[in-house]
Amino acid sequence: MFVSYKNRKTMIHTIFGAGGPVANALTRKLISENENVRLVSRRPSTFTGNNITWQKADLLNYAEVLQAAKGSDVIYLCAGLVYNKIIWQQQWPVIMQNMINAAKETGARFIFFDNVYMYGLVNGPMLETTPYNPLSVKGEVRAKIATQLMDEIKEGNVKGSIIRAADFYGAETMNSFFDGMVLAKYAKGERAQWIGKSKTLHSFSYIPDCGNAMYLLGQKPESDSQIWHVPTAAPLTGVQFMELAADVFNTKPKYTTINKLMMQLFGLFNPLVKDSVEMYYQYDHNYVFNSDKFEKFFNVKPTTYRDGIVELSQTLFKKS
Repeated sequence: MFVSYKNRKTMIHTIFGAGGPVANALTRKLISENENVRLVSRRPSTFTGNNITWQKADLLNYAEVLQAAKGSDVIYLCAGLVYNKIIWQQQWPVIMQNMINAAKETGARFIFFDNVYMYGLVNGPMLETTPYNPLSVKGEVRAKIATQLMDEIKEGNVKGSIIRAADFYGAETMNSFFDGMVLAKYAKGERAQWIGKSKTLHSFSYIPDCGNAMYLLGQKPESDSQIWHVPTAAPLTGVQFMELAADVFNTKPKYTTINKLMMQLFGLFNPLVKDSVEMYYQYDHNYVFNSDKFEKFFNVKPTTYRDGIVELSQTLFKKS
């Protein structure tokens, strides 16, 4: 059973990095549960309601972070930075330290939404206990800030946890290659594109499942001091993903593959692609993400890929 907080109606859930896909999913879930939500970002939020407030803050400015965190019972970090390794090296450690200091000062529980870059290339399933072995600069940064937070938690200075997701799908931003290069293409009856080897296994976390998982952690203080993985369906091969998506969108599963050399050449003209090349190992080897721990602890199941794609076909990719 969930632990009940005292003065339940006065709890404040503060989301730093509001406006991103996962932050939006968490916001919707909190709203549906009639929670008090404070959204923190540099640009005004589009969410409105009696239980919702917005506060402007730059995550690199500690005074603004602390001001936004005051009075919070739970703070969530869902921020995303420009996909550039230099910016990550410069800004992520500062942001994490600011959030840690704010959590210490306010006593709020701190839940950090993370990715799996720090694991590097894993032979087998990625688990919460998988050692850090980054193969990229961005992976090194992620390993550093995750260690930075967990050290504070282990020392008892901060109450909180880390939750990680695989590559995700279902984002309005189209930042996921599965969204933009497969689902969006099949929604238009066009040929899809797959990065790497189409016969290797790959896991994708569904954005609403990410939001729900963060919500559940926020409700259960005894989940603190641990690393968690978002409930994520068992992996499929690229071919299976494209056949499934094509079936949902009632089109033929035509596709082309993009190899590392092609990415490197395209990266000469596109900074985002250039900075994605170092992550290519995730697409030419099996990428298997395991979430058994979370599923058993919270007694939840991930959305199936078919259900997720069908939902997106009726919402995000609905034909006008």
